[in-house]
Amino acid sequence: MQIRPRRPLPFLIVLAAPALIGCASQPVNRVSTAPLEAVSAVDLNRYLGRWYEIARLENRFEKNCEGVTADYSMRDDGLIKVVNTCRKNAPDGEARDAVGRARIVDPKTNAKLKVSFFGAFWGDYWIIDLTDDYSRSIVGEPSGKYLWILARAPTISEESRADALGKLSVLGYDASRLYFTMQPPVPDLLTTDQSRPE
Repeated sequence: MQIRPRRPLPFLIVLAAPALIGCASQPVNRVSTAPLEAVSAVDLNRYLGRWYEIARLENRFEKNCEGVTADYSMRDDGLIKVVNTCRKNAPDGEARDAVGRARIVDPKTNAKLKVSFFGAFWGDYWIIDLTDDYSRSIVGEPSGKYLWILARAPTISEESRADALGKLSVLGYDASRLYFTMQPPVPDLLTTDQSRPE
């Protein structure tokens, strides 16, 4: 895979989207009126690291994004560093990053967080499904406008995919609206620079 120099993202991707929920006008993709629930417990240390975007509800923040990854690591101040990477038009396309921070808002479960990529704007990041081995996660937020299926590997099995879609159906989402992100068949060798400024 050809590695190109990274450029700062001119737009925000993945976790940046919930930060703008208050001013967004996208349609709600969750058809159920029942309140959305997060998982009962998350081991934060196990959740940190790299996640690959398997699928998403389309949003303008990730237009033409493929090979999307999210890297989470602890900061010295107790917040979580978030580095989202979009590769333009293809899994090996030009890589662009958005760097932000997250804070836990429900310390009893660690399943509800707030994420910010600029200033005082914070958006919801709820872990609404998580496999026991932490190999796959589903992230959403109360309005139902944004959703991501994440995994530790660039691809997941048909069984895991069917299981995720089944979980979404139970949670009231219209899974037919999902866009499945193109990812390389094996983990990429492009390492995120965790030392960049916050």
